[in-house]
Amino acid sequence: MSSNIEDVNDKMGSSESADISIHEDANTPAFDNVDSSMESRILASVIHRKLNPRQIQLASIAGAIGAALFVAIGAGVLSGPACLLIAFLFWATVVYSIAQCQMEIVSLFPLDGSFIRLAARMVDPALGVTAGWNHFFAQTSFVIFEATIINTLVEYWGYNQSPAILISVSIVLYFALNIYRADVFGEAEFWLALGKVLMAAGLIFYTFITMVGGNPLHDKYGFRYWKNPGPWVGDSPSTRLESFINAINVAGFCMGGPEYLSMIAGEAKDPRRTIPRAFKTIVPRLVVFFIGGALCVGILIPSNEPTLITGANTYAGKSPYVISMQRLGIPVLPHIINALLITCVISGGNAYTFNASRSLHALALDHKAPAFLRRVNKHGVPYLAVLTVMLLCCLAYMALGATSAKVLNWILNFTTAATMLNWTIMAITYVRFHSAMKAQGIDKDQYLVVQGRFQPFAGYWALFWAGLFLWVQGYAVFLKGNWNVATFIFNYGIIALAGGIGLGFKIFARTPFRRSKDVDLTSDLDFFENLTNYYSQKKEENPPNTVKDKIMAKLF
Repeated sequence: MSSNIEDVNDKMGSSESADISIHEDANTPAFDNVDSSMESRILASVIHRKLNPRQIQLASIAGAIGAALFVAIGAGVLSGPACLLIAFLFWATVVYSIAQCQMEIVSLFPLDGSFIRLAARMVDPALGVTAGWNHFFAQTSFVIFEATIINTLVEYWGYNQSPAILISVSIVLYFALNIYRADVFGEAEFWLALGKVLMAAGLIFYTFITMVGGNPLHDKYGFRYWKNPGPWVGDSPSTRLESFINAINVAGFCMGGPEYLSMIAGEAKDPRRTIPRAFKTIVPRLVVFFIGGALCVGILIPSNEPTLITGANTYAGKSPYVISMQRLGIPVLPHIINALLITCVISGGNAYTFNASRSLHALALDHKAPAFLRRVNKHGVPYLAVLTVMLLCCLAYMALGATSAKVLNWILNFTTAATMLNWTIMAITYVRFHSAMKAQGIDKDQYLVVQGRFQPFAGYWALFWAGLFLWVQGYAVFLKGNWNVATFIFNYGIIALAGGIGLGFKIFARTPFRRSKDVDLTSDLDFFENLTNYYSQKKEENPPNTVKDKIMAKLF
């Protein structure tokens, strides 16, 4: 059987195009009570969905755990160890709440670019435009960040060649991993993420060993830096508040996870089973690593560490772990950490390229971006969207005309604000979704695939705090003597840029705001139910039969 999937794409909103032809074979299960158009859409989706459960689990971790957890987190130490830990604990509640929101709605509608398209569907098409372009700009900026940062990592070993060389190598590598098949991306992320997890666990173990005296100096320093210079930087309520906001900004930049799961839901095999399980298991793991990391760096170095205050010549040199190793006179290990940070950069750039391209593709599917970006190759990869992201990532060559440190600071400010806006939109979408179920008299016990905990209060909690810190995150620029136009633009420019695009779309397209009773809560339900039945039948026909398959099925 073959079909023109572009027609199906236009009618159904799926991500397949005419480049894909579907053929039945002996392994294709029969469809009962399903018409030909639905059958075509299901088979097209199956070809498109390449990511298996283990790849989803680790790809989500890879997207959330980056070099920021090992290096940028050092900026939070300047607030004091207790302040940093409390900030991470507090922000973990926001991340957890976002995860509960996304688990409910994305498990029900695991669409391509799910949270972007669901914002349009549940609230207003203009909000979907804002969400999509905001996420696209943020993820593309992250790719630029990773392509730029690799130069500052190799500088640790004395590399002083043109930054253009490594920037070019990075862009080509990200392109190669994302242009062909989603499972190539997924497999690369699986092994790179496994390395990140082992690195994070190893550094927690390193902290414990050294703090009890297992170091060349035999210094049992324990929680020394919590006492001197103290747990919380600031000698007045206002300065202590500034320290806390700084720590929250660091937590907001470092912590993530739910947004990456939401983006890859559209390429997951058997999404209504794998996505809920991924949400339930990924978030606790991430919280352990993030909170554990915040505790560790506050133990390892003091808040008045000169290297953090004055800066380091290399990005790796700013890592609290590297600083600690140098203070304790530990040889070789800093070089190993630096090498592992390079793998973090490769993984991060790979994940961000995937997310940026899928954001652009999701916008195109809903006719909010040029139509050519809807095109996919025979494996369901939106290759023109990937190519567009790579072309924009050539902005990384800005590092040739300015110092890498300055470019990195610009990007950090920009992406922190974009992340806050992203989470605010996710929370708004869930609140409207919950309101729509209530207004339409839907029994969520029967309707939802999985129910999040503490709802709808988790949605309101996330909305309040993400919305508040969206505006507070750039507070420092308003302090006396700190005003800087460039800093202000990079802290708040994304709000004006993405918000302006959404507002312009609303004005010219006259998009409707969805009233609760009018929100569409039924479209695509039959499709995903039939897709789940398809995977169930496939699983019965082809159960895991090798030792490796059985082990992977148990672990993931």
